[in-house]
Amino acid sequence: MNEKTILVVDDEMAIREMIVMSLEMAGFNCLEAGNIQDAHSLVIDKKPDLILLDWMLPGGSGIELLRRLRRDELTGSLPVIMVTAKVEEDNKIQGLDVGADDYISKPFAPRELISRIKAVLRRTGAGETEPAIAVDGLQLDPASHRVFIDKKPVDMGPTEFRLLKFFLTHQERAYSRGQLLDHVWGGNVYVEERTVDVHIRRLRKALSLDSEKYANMVQTVRGTGYRFSTAS
Repeated sequence: MNEKTILVVDDEMAIREMIVMSLEMAGFNCLEAGNIQDAHSLVIDKKPDLILLDWMLPGGSGIELLRRLRRDELTGSLPVIMVTAKVEEDNKIQGLDVGADDYISKPFAPRELISRIKAVLRRTGAGETEPAIAVDGLQLDPASHRVFIDKKPVDMGPTEFRLLKFFLTHQERAYSRGQLLDHVWGGNVYVEERTVDVHIRRLRKALSLDSEKYANMVQTVRGTGYRFSTAS
């Protein structure tokens, strides 16, 4: 198995050293940064496979760096786990909405952190070799992390992208909000089910490029949840 490189971004050296020691014992390569400027430089120069990103950092917050990464085509799909002492649910939702792949609160057990890293790498690593998925004129390309309608690019956030990818690979079946949270956000992520409704609305809006045709394929199933179907 190829060794994965993890970028650990935290301004507290003792915490970085503890995380790095645990990750190296688990077989990962590690890079370290204490602020968002150094972290961004390492992302561009070293191209890590995943970032462990602290929320509070000198020179700007981890959320600011995450937004910057998600806006850049080259780093838009780079897996990021927020590692922070902020435990309020609104903070978790904010981090996930911006595009974090998972969220772990300090203090945490090294074994839990390693399990979450492996889970995120499994969820996000397959995109490099997956073929594009097409339904009529709607196309999702996992490799380039892009969506097109009739060859026109569709602008959508990372969570909406993952949600659409799940729907396209699991068509014609109804899923509850809890099931969608498990499959799209991950079983270790604890957010309210209403978060799903917010992202469903955003996904439908993104798919309404020229008409409601594709937005209407994301169907509400009364009393259950949602499904993706080409049948009206």
